[in-house]
Amino acid sequence: MFVLDRYEGYEVKRLQECTRAELDAWVDANARSLRDQGSADLTYVNHVLLGGAVGAASASPYVVKAHGSELEYSMRGNAELSAWGGEVLAGAHAVVVGSEHIRNVVREVCGTVERVHEIPPGVDVELWRPARRTDALAELVAEARRDPPNPGNANERLPDDRNAERLASFLAGERPTVVYFGKLIENKGVQVLFDALRGMDARAVIVGFGDYRTELEERGAGLDVLFTGPLEHRHLIHLLAHADVAVVPSTFPEAFGMVAAEAAAAGCPPIVAYHSGLAEVARGLEEAYPPGRGGLASFPNGDSTALRERLAAVLALGGADRDALRAAARKAAVERWSWSSVARQILHVVE
Repeated sequence: MFVLDRYEGYEVKRLQECTRAELDAWVDANARSLRDQGSADLTYVNHVLLGGAVGAASASPYVVKAHGSELEYSMRGNAELSAWGGEVLAGAHAVVVGSEHIRNVVREVCGTVERVHEIPPGVDVELWRPARRTDALAELVAEARRDPPNPGNANERLPDDRNAERLASFLAGERPTVVYFGKLIENKGVQVLFDALRGMDARAVIVGFGDYRTELEERGAGLDVLFTGPLEHRHLIHLLAHADVAVVPSTFPEAFGMVAAEAAAAGCPPIVAYHSGLAEVARGLEEAYPPGRGGLASFPNGDSTALRERLAAVLALGGADRDALRAAARKAAVERWSWSSVARQILHVVE
């Protein structure tokens, strides 16, 4: 693991807390499992460590997809892991990074690496597609009724109990609606969103789980905010159709901005913190947005005042302008981040 989480029945450790013997045993077991499947023309592995190490031990050519999580949370500042990462990348057929930001992080953490290709992560634009806004709330509530019971919200990985009734009540009527979906940890910056919402006539739905939820609930006191726990795509596609804007306020470097790309594909314009891989998503949106609207895609990292200004501008858009922005967000996702586009780029690298 790169960020501590809870998994029932498992002892969870961060990568840097494991001994080298433990890591080698994990790599050997997974590489052996790959070899048992027969020879492969190419193995595509995720994460420099430990995925890259498994690829190196698999006895077949391998491509490594580097992510920000292992590089920033576990490898940066750890000489042993950084050196190991450099070794496995040196032996790779190619290295794929999701953004220019991660290309730079790979160099900073692992040293100079050859054959690095910048290919954004893909979004299933057929799965993440605009739903009918007029039916969105009813469909969202219907999906919430299918959720399993979660008395007292004892299981943080399940949607909150009685979400159907809570969502129906909270989202009743026409009011500006903001959505955040992602992990509830401090680095994701939901507190910046809360600061931006103070004094605004807007309601916010906060989707996700994590160890920062309790503090966020306290910080959200006095705001019109609903926490739902984690939701699945079957919920989110309708929630995004009902919402006016999605916010991605992460304060820590991101490899890309998958949540922003998913929201855009669903036709819900995202406003993202302008840094790291998120900035590259913002630039893609800016280029697709109608003239004069590009500045609505992002805000300076951690600047709640600027975020409030962007929110106010998006929420003030009239029907035709709002629809044009939603259509442009969808267009950017389809043209830049669809699976078919990404697959073609990956195949070009490995051929």
